[in-house]
Amino acid sequence: MAISWALLLIGLSPVEQQKIHDELDSIFGDDTERHVNHEDMKEMRYLECALKEAQRIYPSVPFYSRLCEEPFELGGTILPKGTVIKIAGYFLHRDPEVFPKPEEFHPERFLPENSKGRHPFAYIPFSAGPRNCIGQKFALPVVKIVVANILRRYKLQSLDHRDQVLFFSEMVLRPKNGLRIKFIPRISSKRA
Repeated sequence: MAISWALLLIGLSPVEQQKIHDELDSIFGDDTERHVNHEDMKEMRYLECALKEAQRIYPSVPFYSRLCEEPFELGGTILPKGTVIKIAGYFLHRDPEVFPKPEEFHPERFLPENSKGRHPFAYIPFSAGPRNCIGQKFALPVVKIVVANILRRYKLQSLDHRDQVLFFSEMVLRPKNGLRIKFIPRISSKRA
């Protein structure tokens, strides 16, 4: 779902989408067939910020559970051993003290200069610590390659605003009725 949510948000954000197109055009020019390589991936800085921002707004797994293995004090309350702790990443990512205007899509939040001083556990789309998602190192590059290849070829136009998209969370956060996104072929990067 990470790819779908990212495409929705990018399709609703023409200014940010143009920045991604400009970045991809500077890397690939008009060549939509060349495979993405490791060096290309390192150059896709703004796209990476956009993907992180999409995961902040719509984390694939919005809630985590952990078992308290020993008594733990939290806010003056002692949680006994065996307590199940629910971590709501979906809401954690909407803390306005950490992410001002949290409902807005701002990839720049994840530029290095804007991330300084942010607690490492303020953003946990793959959980955190020793029990975080083992697929994270595989998933992130795959999402980046897929979205880059789509945006090298298409402009996106999301047909529904975020407030019209109903979602629910089972194991994964997903839209109740799908996402409607129009893919418009890019004729040439010069006309994008």
